[in-house]
Amino acid sequence: MRNARFNALGEIVRHMADTWAVVLAGGDGSRLRKLTTNSDGLVIPKQYCSLERSSCLLQDALSRASTVALPSHVCTVVAAQHRQWWTSAAAGLNQSNVFVQPRNKGTGYGILLALLTLEMRNPGATLVLLPADHYFREEEPITRVLRVAANIASEDTGSTFLLGAEPDHFDSELGYILPTDKVTGKPAFIAGFKEKPSPEHAQELMGLGALWNLFILVGSVRGLLELFAEDYSHAVTRMREAMRHHAAGERDALEVFYDKIEPIDFSADILEVQANRLQVIRVPHCGWTDLGTPERVEATVRSMTAPGAGRRQARATPLFFDLGAHFRDLLKVASM
Repeated sequence: MRNARFNALGEIVRHMADTWAVVLAGGDGSRLRKLTTNSDGLVIPKQYCSLERSSCLLQDALSRASTVALPSHVCTVVAAQHRQWWTSAAAGLNQSNVFVQPRNKGTGYGILLALLTLEMRNPGATLVLLPADHYFREEEPITRVLRVAANIASEDTGSTFLLGAEPDHFDSELGYILPTDKVTGKPAFIAGFKEKPSPEHAQELMGLGALWNLFILVGSVRGLLELFAEDYSHAVTRMREAMRHHAAGERDALEVFYDKIEPIDFSADILEVQANRLQVIRVPHCGWTDLGTPERVEATVRSMTAPGAGRRQARATPLFFDLGAHFRDLLKVASM
């Protein structure tokens, strides 16, 4: 029995040693700017706001990432113009694991920056990509599935996996993944995606077994790069060259490259086009939301008042802009 436990622990450590986790935090959060504007009129990107916690959303995501990768393999992609916030939010990371974009040019280039950086460091690695602006009422289900997905991807290096959560209500503002079958416990191929369906279509999709798209990807570095190959091979080549010049001491090479490129939306321009190359892994109900709209922020803040809603102890003096407390203040003013 002791040997079996030792072997199982060794297998977990082996998988974690080959796994990297990258949190995507380069967005501007423009849809929430009215909620994330502080008393000085400064708009704070939502990933640097907290939800009545001592940590901001980026830090929560980095903690989530650390459940599947060793601390030295946890990274984040940020934007240079947000330096005043990520300097403290990512202070616990190795500085070489903070991948700085000169500016935000869409999720596609943020992911590509991470992939090409890790290609130079560990081309055979398994990679877990996570957004920085998600909230999970229950962390245990997503943590468990992240580990399962990383293990599957480390064994099947030719496949790329997308996580999809079982919906618990209709939401026409979210993206849906339609698996080819309803099996649980193993990956399923993807029949298609649907972004922001009508309420009637969302209900129909749920009846067919559709899942909410969590935009969490797991796969090998090489496999994820292959998603760009069909339509964006030129962009990959140009970015790889710019990064090579940057590493050689030409510090403005990456900035010049970013000045010339048009944004790539990874979800619309890559995932939806390459759906037949992906598989989805089901995540059970976990109280997930992406905090993408004021309505979802309101629903999340209201749910956090319920017993057992997963709140952490807040600091007397918050380190980050408290989006939850600010939203409650707005509700109080509106009710007067």
